[in-house]
Amino acid sequence: MSKDEPRWRRCSSCKRDIAFEATYWVCNVSTCNRKRTGLVFCSVECWDAHLPSMRHRESWAEDRKAPSEVQWRRESQAAAAPRAPAQPRRSRDFPREAGASHLKPARPVTSSPALAPAELSSDFDREILVVASKLKKYIRDRSGMNTSDAVMLVLSDRIREIGDRAIRSAHAAERKTVLDRDIPES
Repeated sequence: MSKDEPRWRRCSSCKRDIAFEATYWVCNVSTCNRKRTGLVFCSVECWDAHLPSMRHRESWAEDRKAPSEVQWRRESQAAAAPRAPAQPRRSRDFPREAGASHLKPARPVTSSPALAPAELSSDFDREILVVASKLKKYIRDRSGMNTSDAVMLVLSDRIREIGDRAIRSAHAAERKTVLDRDIPES
């Protein structure tokens, strides 16, 4: 490929150019194909070179075809266009079942000078505060059970309640730092 020809991407291993509409290879393992990682290889040999550092148990190279220059520009422009952020569902948006008292909405925050900045944004009320993958792994390793995504919403609401109590405790003690002793026992 000459320097005048446009390239789609570079090989993640040898850094050679991969032309538009050319065949390239990707790893079948999902961690190699994430948006931020996005490993692409110009040959099977280059794909093979990444295996020692990635330590995949079972993997293979999948061949793909690079987009045309027109397709790539269209996709790039669509990705660059601003989008409204997706709004996660709150626990109160899920239908209540008989005896499902754990699906109640979060308690409203009482007005306090220490809580004023958080009340300005409703994003705090919807944001997931739990690392879902770690919690799901913990529950699976401990019990072999799966974990519903709704659990993250309920736990995030509880963490917000605990955090609000800790903020009030630190404020009452005239501190600007929430300490471990501000976290309520239960």
